[in-house]
Amino acid sequence: MTGTDPAPVTLVLGDEELLAERAVSGVVAAARAADPAAEVHDLLGGKVGVGELTQLTSPSLFGDQSVVVIRSAQDLAKDVIAEVVAYAKQPAGDTVLVLAHPGGVKGKVLVDGVKKAGAKVVTISKVTKAGERLDFVKNEFKRAGRNISGDAAQALLDAVGNDLRELAAACNQLVFDTDDKTIGAAAVARYHKGRAEVSGFNVADSAVEGRLADALEQLRWALGTGVAPVLLVSALAGGLRSLAKVGSAPRNLRGGQLAGHLGMPPWKVDRVKRQLNGWGPEGLSRAIQAVASADEQVKGGGADPAYALEHTVQVIVACRTGR
Repeated sequence: MTGTDPAPVTLVLGDEELLAERAVSGVVAAARAADPAAEVHDLLGGKVGVGELTQLTSPSLFGDQSVVVIRSAQDLAKDVIAEVVAYAKQPAGDTVLVLAHPGGVKGKVLVDGVKKAGAKVVTISKVTKAGERLDFVKNEFKRAGRNISGDAAQALLDAVGNDLRELAAACNQLVFDTDDKTIGAAAVARYHKGRAEVSGFNVADSAVEGRLADALEQLRWALGTGVAPVLLVSALAGGLRSLAKVGSAPRNLRGGQLAGHLGMPPWKVDRVKRQLNGWGPEGLSRAIQAVASADEQVKGGGADPAYALEHTVQVIVACRTGR
């Protein structure tokens, strides 16, 4: 082991999804850097059975390294939590275990147990303040080896909104589409012309509510006025993720408790609950798969991003009604 190798057990704690995903990916990347042949097992907490972790972390006859990622660790069964905590006390030398937990009361026994066992804890703080979002935008450009002026960062935040995924996608697109070492407000204005008139959120809301004609009209207007396809895909994905989060929330939570559990403001929870009418688990799963396909196509996998987006909006509306 070297100083750059990841810890045997890492707990990523926090519900800022994008940042938590990046933290998990960072640990996996470090493990793969140490051993490019390491096998990665990516699991969902609610689907991990008793004995599965033991099986995946058992020593290999060939000495192979492995990485086990357990997302939504709050959904692990009681017996599996006990197994994970016991493993964290004596982790295998050839395995890296990463646990992603959003925080909160559910699964707290796991959090307390692995902390006590000595796991490395990466705490993800919620980005709630305007200044923090501005810092996030600036850091996105620093990650890419570029800079953005203060007024340009504010203009980008005003144009795109507060969703970190949309902000990250907008920053990424500007990095690829501009050559300036420092991005200025003029570049942001050129790129996001028309954003105020129609945003990805407008398109997403119309699609998940089943208003096909409105969604297609808004989509075409957004594309025609310069809104990047990648931002529209991100908004559609965000709308569907919100449906999934609210739809799978505990039924005994209400009002502020539910909003706190989901990490959403109450007004947004109320809106998403209204949008859930007409949706079922299977339709939602198919819609999410369609958006994932569209994401690949608008990033170079397809010849016509506009067609891919129109088709995806049609699929989302069809999935909502079960057709």
